[in-house]
Amino acid sequence: MKNSGRPGDWEVISEGMRKFVLSIVLLLLILIIGTLGYMFLEDISFWNGLYLTAITITTVGYGDLVPLHPGGKVFTVLLIFAGVSYVMYVFGKITEAMVDGSLRAIMERSKMEKKIARLRDHYIICGFGRIGKVICEVLQENERPFLVIDRKEEEIKELEKLRYIFMEGDASEDSVLLYAGIKRARGLIAVVSSDADNLFITLTARGLNPDLFILTRSSGAKGAETKLFRAGATRVISPYKIGARRMAHLIVRPTVIDFIDLTMHASDLGLRMEELLVSEKSGLVDKNLMESGIRQRYNIIVVAIKRADTPMLFNPMPDTQIQAGDILIVLGDHDQITALENEM
Repeated sequence: MKNSGRPGDWEVISEGMRKFVLSIVLLLLILIIGTLGYMFLEDISFWNGLYLTAITITTVGYGDLVPLHPGGKVFTVLLIFAGVSYVMYVFGKITEAMVDGSLRAIMERSKMEKKIARLRDHYIICGFGRIGKVICEVLQENERPFLVIDRKEEEIKELEKLRYIFMEGDASEDSVLLYAGIKRARGLIAVVSSDADNLFITLTARGLNPDLFILTRSSGAKGAETKLFRAGATRVISPYKIGARRMAHLIVRPTVIDFIDLTMHASDLGLRMEELLVSEKSGLVDKNLMESGIRQRYNIIVVAIKRADTPMLFNPMPDTQIQAGDILIVLGDHDQITALENEM
């Protein structure tokens, strides 16, 4: 892959398209030479010269405008031999490009590039495997902007069907992440198949954006989590450990797991657990939970409060004061949480 700022197929136009563009350029060159030749030899205007050239190389020959001078007739013979076969070749290439979808692919690629350029505060998902697919579904449901990077052909085809914003390339390369907008991204999630690949992606991403939130998948192998943290990961998750613990808890405390599932996945019931940031301009600042009216006005339960540099405050008391910068973990109706979010 070239390190020119645009990865893989995004760096260069295909060989077929390069030939197609070259063919168009040469066709325009023939039109220009023919037009100038007729203007000089027949003493006619530019538009008449262009018209005469066009009907000559396309073998139309209406007869309303013909060469009159010997030099013009000789030039016409040469133009026929040089231009007619070439025009047929160009038309054939145009038909071929339209039939095999090259033009459509270029147009789709151009649209995708514009979407990527417009992304701001987005998440970059590296890897569209089983875990990456689920992450994308959740981000899509919660209307979070994201971009997917993968290099497997079958995954690229699925991304096209789902109409996600995506790139084909190696996420461990600087050029790929830069083109994905890592400088303006909110976070990066590395969930490719191996710890080594996730390590390289994390290391590259941290070097390009020191302040980026980086969530990295670990296989759970000994030492993998430590190395990923050293590479710059903000959080490291092992799906295997989480899955194993969840299965064990379903046996030990199934009702608790059912409650967690209800709060996290009960969108059909309108129930939702969400985190809300209290801004400095919020009317809730410096009020306690009782005074805020969150419970009375919105019928929302404040499960916990997260503050910077302090432990999580679970089940806060009614006289707990709300401060700017607090993150409220709330549970309640979807619409009511949305209404409270607007007040924050």
